[in-house]
Amino acid sequence: MNEAMKCCAVLAMSLTPMVAFDAAAQAYPNRPIRLIVPFSPGGGSDFVGRLVAQKLTEQTGQQVVVDNRSGAASLVGTEIVQRAAPDGYTLLLGDVGFPINIAYYKNAKYDPVKDFDPVTVVADTPYILAANATLPYTGSLKDLIAAARSQPGKLAIGSSGSGSGTHFSGELFRLRAKINMIHVPYKGGGAVLADVVAGHIASTMTTPPAALPLAKSGRLRILAAAAQKRSAMLPDVPTFAESGVPGVVVSNWYGILGVGGTPQPVIAKLHQELVRAIASPDMRERLAGAGLEPAPVTPEQFRKNITGEVENWKRVVKESGIKQE
Repeated sequence: MNEAMKCCAVLAMSLTPMVAFDAAAQAYPNRPIRLIVPFSPGGGSDFVGRLVAQKLTEQTGQQVVVDNRSGAASLVGTEIVQRAAPDGYTLLLGDVGFPINIAYYKNAKYDPVKDFDPVTVVADTPYILAANATLPYTGSLKDLIAAARSQPGKLAIGSSGSGSGTHFSGELFRLRAKINMIHVPYKGGGAVLADVVAGHIASTMTTPPAALPLAKSGRLRILAAAAQKRSAMLPDVPTFAESGVPGVVVSNWYGILGVGGTPQPVIAKLHQELVRAIASPDMRERLAGAGLEPAPVTPEQFRKNITGEVENWKRVVKESGIKQE
């Protein structure tokens, strides 16, 4: 065999895996997909995960199965996906806790940037500051801040649990407002809202789906939204910046991520299908009914957002003195 023929043979051999790689990507998906939701059934992540699974099943003709793997503030399910094959057949339904865990838990074993390939955000909703409707200092955000400054270390702000999005968004508010409030962690969002309504604690960070019914009935007052601009769902609620506290922007997002190293044509196909699903009228209607806004982005933008959030939450931990678990 002459040198030219040898070169051609070597080139053909090197291209064979790439051809197989592209063919596999073009055929994707050709078997069921497992979508791991790292929380128990019934919550916001589970709702979005099942909605995504239903739409992808309809569009691709392959079954997308939701697998709830709760535990350790989503670390259990997230690390299951981290260890899976990077072939697009195991996906993660991530939320704002995905970057928070890296800042809060010392034993978090995953790298949110290197170990995962983001696909897109499905939907999001801003965190909001909800307060008791009858206390004399909860008429506005400025009133609450003034009361907290006059009584440092006396007023309480609750959360659905240490390390949660409600905890960290509350710490960000406290830092930016330069106030000293006591953090009171609860075992879930329902319990903390019940105590805010009863007046046992002054306030909590929460999300619109949980707080709106109570606000509409007059049992809760929404003081501010952690958004860049006023939400279409909450047109009468000012942002923190509008109320004099800039820098409090926290979205409770839900997104789809693949295993790090997944073939890019597979990620592209997933992104295409997800964007199509998010644009469908029935999915938009169901998201709106749950107080969620469609929020698709490119994989590149999603990765950039995650990187920024990890660094932001690390700063919050350091500046606020939150004790890592």
